[in-house]
Amino acid sequence: MQQARWTAPMRAHILRATGLDSASGRILDVGCGTGAILQEIGATAPADLYGLDHHLPYLQNAQENTAGASLTCGDAFHLPYASDSMQAAFCHFLFLWLSDPARALEEMCRVVQPGGWVIAFAEPDHSARMDHPAELEQLGSMQTRALLDQGANPAIGRALRGLFSQAGLQNVQAGIISGHWNAGFDPAGWEQEWHILAADLADSLPEEERLRLKAIDRQAWQTGQRILYIPTFYAWGQAP
Repeated sequence: MQQARWTAPMRAHILRATGLDSASGRILDVGCGTGAILQEIGATAPADLYGLDHHLPYLQNAQENTAGASLTCGDAFHLPYASDSMQAAFCHFLFLWLSDPARALEEMCRVVQPGGWVIAFAEPDHSARMDHPAELEQLGSMQTRALLDQGANPAIGRALRGLFSQAGLQNVQAGIISGHWNAGFDPAGWEQEWHILAADLADSLPEEERLRLKAIDRQAWQTGQRILYIPTFYAWGQAP
């Protein structure tokens, strides 16, 4: 849900550009997780919402967040929906985790009706990550290695435009979500990020060093010095 808040401005632009902010057809979220984005779309569009995820506990959470959505525990490589049955299909930080993102994109294209929209709202490129102050650069390289160890593709973002073009989608548009750092510091959000980071680095970074870097990171955010930028790509196109 924190990721969904961070990508919200670009997502709002894409939804307006595609007309999905007021859609009344069927819209599918592949890898819907806790339903954060379905909840957002459902608040403004009278669409019939569908969500799919392979992790049942996420779907149970999503059921609480997205009243009225039709949720399914399933596989992105074999979507359990009829061809040409959706007005749009989208994903958000999904291809990063897939062994064959092209296959999942092919399935998304299959279930979307001709002229409908296929959208990847956000996919990161950790291999181009930027950390400042310099002492924190090692956090980026270690987290990238941790993602690789988990079977992820940390550089999927830069491949997004090519994947959409190769899938035969029309009018493909792609870009990078811009970075923005305000003067505020969100302790709760920061602690959540460090909880994930600590889990990723548990096997590669001694606790004493982790706590030292965490203290440096906190001070850098509080004093307005911290820059953390992971280029995050988006892409959308129309099904032929």
